[in-house]
Amino acid sequence: MKQMPMRRTFAMAGMVIFATCLLASAAIAADPGRQSYVLNCAGCHQFDGSGSKAHEIPNMRGAVGHFLRLPEGRAFLVRVPGTSNSRLSDAEIATMLNWMVFEFSAAQVPPDFKPYTTDEVTRLRHAPLDDVAARRAAIVKKLAAMGYRVDQ
Repeated sequence: MKQMPMRRTFAMAGMVIFATCLLASAAIAADPGRQSYVLNCAGCHQFDGSGSKAHEIPNMRGAVGHFLRLPEGRAFLVRVPGTSNSRLSDAEIATMLNWMVFEFSAAQVPPDFKPYTTDEVTRLRHAPLDDVAARRAAIVKKLAAMGYRVDQ
């Protein structure tokens, strides 16, 4: 069996990596909710929504859908500083939140869920959220009393 020269092997590997990155970029660009999440949230919450216990960044997987069970939980998702202070438009935030809910927590989404709208985000976004950790803890506690588990 004849071996390929090393230079040719590296060139082929480089083309495969380039093609993979190109396909991944196209997939992200084709989904505006995913694109907004990747560019604005994944740096802290990770690409898979798992967060970081070491840095006290909440895990959204299997949890974020529960927040929709409470009006204050639903509002919280719009009002967290990373969302409300982002450069995203209200419409982009609504699209991103709707994507996140089903991407990270589809099984926990209440049956009566109504997608976020631009108007809702506009109404909620600019209301100050003073103590994010305390507000989240209060929501998690209320959800626990209802029988829904959300990791702190």
